[in-house]
This record gives sequence, structure tokens and C-alpha cells, in this order.
Amino acid sequence: MACFLVPGGEAIVTTVVQKVVKSREKKAGGEGGNKTGLKWSQRLSWLNKLLWGGTILLALEHVWHGEVVPWPPFLTAMENPADVAPMLHEMATIGVAMAVCVTVVWTIIVVVAELKVKAAPEVEAKPASGGE
Repeated sequence: MACFLVPGGEAIVTTVVQKVVKSREKKAGGEGGNKTGLKWSQRLSWLNKLLWGGTILLALEHVWHGEVVPWPPFLTAMENPADVAPMLHEMATIGVAMAVCVTVVWTIIVVVAELKVKAAPEVEAKPASGGE
């Protein structure tokens, strides 16, 4: 019904946060990452791409099934007051679960990227020191 609105709302918030973080990184002279060099704006862009992509695909799927229409109230569940409670329940359960799942996957991606970036300089530094 409207479960895609929850990750969409999170996507809006994280997009605004990413813009603020990116502007602060520019003011600080590009210093926004930690020792690995990954900037927070870059990490947040990964989360935004996951959230916006999922939201768009879910919205298209809901349009395909006739649950979202191009005229007010846009969500067919809102036409009948009896359907509003199940819609809100779906948003609270399915929508929140999807948003949390995407955020957990993003966290795993960030951790793996951090580990790979930390390991990469060590591999590159060994041949350079061994050749001297």
C-alpha cells in the first residue's frame, strides 16, 4: 500500500544530511574521512542510492498494481477510511523493516569498505619498502 514511503522518508532525511556534511567537508578543506580516507559524504551517498533505488522500484511496483494513482489522494488505501489503519500498520511494520534492513546492509558495506581500504595501503607499502 504505502510501505515505500518509510524508506523514501529516510532517503529524504539522509539526502539533506549528506548535503550538509558535504558542505562542511568542503569548508574544512576536504577533511571528512578518517584514517582510511573515506569521507562521510561518500558513505552517505551509498545509503542514499540504496534508499532512493528501493523507493523508486517499490513505488513503480505499487503503481503497476494500482495502489498508487496520479490523482488525489494518490494512495488508493486513503479513499476508504477503513483502509487507512491497515495502511498505517503496513507502513509501521513492513516499511520500517525495509528501511532498517537497507540501513543494516549499508552499515555492512561501510565496514567492509573500511576494512578493504585499511588493508590496501599495507599491501602497497610492502612492495615499495622491499624494493629499496
